[in-house]
Amino acid sequence: MRSLLRAAPSRRRNAAVAFAITSTLALTAACGSGGDAASGGGSAEEADLSFVYATSTINAMQEMANGAREAAGEREGVNYSEAAPAGINGPQQVQMFQSAMQTSRDGIAFETLTPDLFTRPLEQATSSGIPIVSIDTRPPEGSGVELFVGNDNEAVGRILGEELVRRLDGGQQGGKVVLGNAIPGLPVIEQRLKGIADAIAEERPDLEIVGPLATANEPTENFNAWNNILKAHPDAIAYLGAGAQDSVSLARLNESTGRDFLAGAADLDPAALEGLKNGHLMAIASPEHWLKGYIALRLLAMNAQDGEELPTGWWNPGQLLVTQENVDEIIERQQSEESRAAWFEDVAEEQFANMDDYITPLEG
Repeated sequence: MRSLLRAAPSRRRNAAVAFAITSTLALTAACGSGGDAASGGGSAEEADLSFVYATSTINAMQEMANGAREAAGEREGVNYSEAAPAGINGPQQVQMFQSAMQTSRDGIAFETLTPDLFTRPLEQATSSGIPIVSIDTRPPEGSGVELFVGNDNEAVGRILGEELVRRLDGGQQGGKVVLGNAIPGLPVIEQRLKGIADAIAEERPDLEIVGPLATANEPTENFNAWNNILKAHPDAIAYLGAGAQDSVSLARLNESTGRDFLAGAADLDPAALEGLKNGHLMAIASPEHWLKGYIALRLLAMNAQDGEELPTGWWNPGQLLVTQENVDEIIERQQSEESRAAWFEDVAEEQFANMDDYITPLEG
């Protein structure tokens, strides 16, 4: 049976970040199909559920949506829809959430990069009796949301820092490790970077940690930022980021420059996985976004159709380190929706069979 790495939850860090990026609406909808599923679904009772997330253009959110869509499709009678701006646009996402409140009164899963804008809309939804599950980003104070499905992001970063330490074991003493931050101020990214830095500092205090230095979230800007960082710190032995685009840029630069440095970041962008397979990355720390979307929608469906009460607290599904040893398996897993669902089946069933092992109190 497959299992994911897990760590004790870190303390809650409340921070807010708002973005004003012009975007266009990306709205997709899919209805749940009938038939038996691993979850034991099959209730004929109709349920209108949705997933509203921050942007349709970032791999991490696409993975969450894929997982939510799979959970919805496993159960007969689930009418599922999803909505996201085509770019980070908090006000537009709020409008999408408010629309979902009218059409998906049986339950809404949501993920946002602008949590400060959602306190009142979430409070309105929970006060009106709509079940809400927060994915990836902790629900803001006063929202009334009592269930969060997300990682310990310090643990996500820590496994990447520990892999660097392992790779350097018995090797060079001293040297620079440069950290890059694609979205300064975003809690999940900054927590991952703290996990990286803490792991390195604890095990290799001889290494100098530089940064985190600001990079960028969009592909071209991110690549250019990392290119400039490499030129400014040419003697560094490793360059580590915390997001998907960091992995893609670092793999490209490692290949194109011919330099001998270690690199890694988080999230399973296909280009990053290919870079890892080809030896241009050391490792990728995966927050396993697909699983978070799956868990949230399955819980909402069980609540709406079977009368199962939503748990309260923080469901931490764990994280996965991808290296040369398992990259082929993960590339194969990521090939299709069917391959993802098959790989995660045992993982999901184990967690649903042992919910209490994965849920801790959602700190105030």
